[in-house]
Amino acid sequence: MKGIIGKKIGMTSIFDPSGKQTACTIIEAGPCVVTQVKTKESDGYNALQLSFGDKKEKRANKAEKNHYAKAQTSPKKFSREFRDFSLEKNIGETVTVDIFAEGDSVEVVGTTKGKGFQGVVKRHGFHGVGQQSHGQHDRQRAPGSLGNSSDASRVMKGMKMAGRTGTDRVKLKGLKVLKVFPDKNYILVSGSVPGSTDPLY
Repeated sequence: MKGIIGKKIGMTSIFDPSGKQTACTIIEAGPCVVTQVKTKESDGYNALQLSFGDKKEKRANKAEKNHYAKAQTSPKKFSREFRDFSLEKNIGETVTVDIFAEGDSVEVVGTTKGKGFQGVVKRHGFHGVGQQSHGQHDRQRAPGSLGNSSDASRVMKGMKMAGRTGTDRVKLKGLKVLKVFPDKNYILVSGSVPGSTDPLY
């Protein structure tokens, strides 16, 4: 397999020669530095550790500084492992968007937007209960009964209730690479990918 770390820049749309419009996401991918090479002999499996996004020197601890110094690079914000990388790379080398081509099928993993504490209507898609007219009350967006009083007399585990929503790790499969811009380190992927357009977090 092959992969790269990037951040979401925004969304746009492109048109093919026939005039068909396709929504796509702009991702700034790399350049990523190879900061560790793992082999089956030394670690039990083959993998490349890629790092992306510069971090201020004062925000890196001594262990991080020594780790990135082996690759002769500055401390990075994010490091991820890619098992069985299809390209042979040595520590200190870079991985860019050149490894992808138009038409490639890719998987995108990201963290969804955080929405904070939300009720059951927004969190689970409940329709709400109670009458909708003849006097307003506070039951339109309530979850309704949470259990029965004759059997367990308690709320069962796994009950859909209000709570923290978002900031979940999501993987999308089958997205297509529409365009690659090596000079800007941009890659256009079909559809939308999870996360905000803010800097990586």
